[in-house]
Amino acid sequence: MTDPGTSLDDPETLRKRALAALTTARDRTALLTSCVEDPELTAQHSPLMSPLVWDLAHIGNQEELWLLRTLAGRDAMRPEIDGLYDAFEHPRSERPSLPLLPPAEARSYAAEVRERALDILESAAFQGRGDRLTEAGFAFGMIAQHEQQHDETMLITHQLRRGPTALTAPDPIPDPAYRGPAEVLVPGGPFTMGTSTEPWALDNERPAHQRLVPPFLIDTTPVTNEAYQAFIADGGYGDPRWWASEGWAHIRAHSIEAPLFWRREGGDWLRRRFGVTEIVPPNEPVLHVSWYEADAFARWAGRRLPTEAEWEKAARHDPETGRSTRYPWGDADPTPEHANLGQRHLRPAPAGSYPEGQSPLGVRQLIGDVWEWTSSDLLPYPGFSAFPYREYSEVFFGSEHKVLRGGSFAVDSVACRGTFRNWDYPVRRQIFSGFRTARDVGPEGV
Repeated sequence: MTDPGTSLDDPETLRKRALAALTTARDRTALLTSCVEDPELTAQHSPLMSPLVWDLAHIGNQEELWLLRTLAGRDAMRPEIDGLYDAFEHPRSERPSLPLLPPAEARSYAAEVRERALDILESAAFQGRGDRLTEAGFAFGMIAQHEQQHDETMLITHQLRRGPTALTAPDPIPDPAYRGPAEVLVPGGPFTMGTSTEPWALDNERPAHQRLVPPFLIDTTPVTNEAYQAFIADGGYGDPRWWASEGWAHIRAHSIEAPLFWRREGGDWLRRRFGVTEIVPPNEPVLHVSWYEADAFARWAGRRLPTEAEWEKAARHDPETGRSTRYPWGDADPTPEHANLGQRHLRPAPAGSYPEGQSPLGVRQLIGDVWEWTSSDLLPYPGFSAFPYREYSEVFFGSEHKVLRGGSFAVDSVACRGTFRNWDYPVRRQIFSGFRTARDVGPEGV
C-alpha cells in the first residue's frame, strides 16, 4: 500500500513548520477580528454563527487546553471560562447570551496563551516519547488547523454580516480561458484512500486503505455560475423531479429559488460578496449552494454527485505509478501556482484556472476555490480510531452529514490536502460550497 506522507524527521524542521503554521493562523485571526469595531465583534450576525469574539476566545481556550495543559501539564489559566467556550455545551444560537470575554480581554487571553505556547514549542520533544500528540509536532499542527478552521468560520460570518465591506483582497489573476474537455475518464481499479503517514492528518483521514472504484467520468472543473443559471432558467427550482424529497420540502418551506446571496434585478443575477453587490460572474464556480441544490442540478443535468472515494481517486491517484499522492499535483506543499487557498483572494478563480495544480488525469481545481459536495455520508474508514478526542469527528458519523472535499479559497493549506474531509448538514449554504458532477461509464464505454 503506497501512502507518501511527508519527510519531516528533523526536530528543527518540525519546530519551524509548527511555528510558521501557528504564526500564519494568528496573523489571519488578527485580521479577521481587527477589521471591524467592537460592537461588530460581539454581535451575532446570523443564528447559524457565533459572535466573532466567541471564536477569538475559543481559539485561545483550545490552544490552552491542548498545548499548555495536556502537552505541558500546566495549570489552567482561567478554568471558569472553559464551559463558555465548549462548542458542545452551548449551541451557536445561545452564545451571544453568555457572559463572554469582551474583545480586549479575549485578545489579551489569546495572546498570553500563545506566548506560553511558543515557549513550550521552543523546548518541545517531537520524538522518542511514544506519544502521538508529540510525534512530528502533531499537537501544534492540530491547533494550527483548528485556528484556521475557525478563521474560515469567521470569514463566513463576515460574508453574512450586513454593512460596508471590512475586508479586501486582490482578485485572482485568471489563466487563459479553459478550452479543454468538459470531463475526464477516471479508470477503474483499486487505489489507496486516506493516509497513515501524513504527520498532521486528523483522525477521520486515517488509516490508509484500499478502495476499489469502477471507472467513471468526472467534470474537469467545478460547475460554473453560468451552468447553474441554466438550471434556474429551466425551472429547476420549481420541478420536484430533480429534488430529494427532504430537499424539495426544504426549498419550498424557505422559498429558495437561487444560491444564497443571489437576487434577480432586471435581466441580471446579482450577488452580495463581503458587502459588495456585483453581477454574478458566469465563469466562476458556483458558490453557496446546499447539498440538495447540488444534487438537484446533477440530476437535472443527467449526472450525479461523485462519491467521496471517486473524488479522492480523481484527486490523488496517479495511474502511471499506481501511487496516491498528497495533492493532485504531487507531494509538494501548495504554492500560489497550484491552488486558490488561504484567503489570498475573496472569491473563487475562474473555472479551469491553475493548470499547474491539475491531477495526473487532467482534473482541475480539486484543491481550493470551493468546497465540493460529494454524495457520501460521513462515515469512519476501516480501522478508524478516535484521536485525540471523540468530538472531533466520531460524534458526527452517520447519515445526517454529507462529506465535502477539496477546500475553498477560505481554507489555509495547513488544513487542506488530498485526504482532508469536511462535512455539514445537506441544507447548509452559508459555507463556501460548490460541486462538480460525475457519471457512470456504461457497458458500451464512454
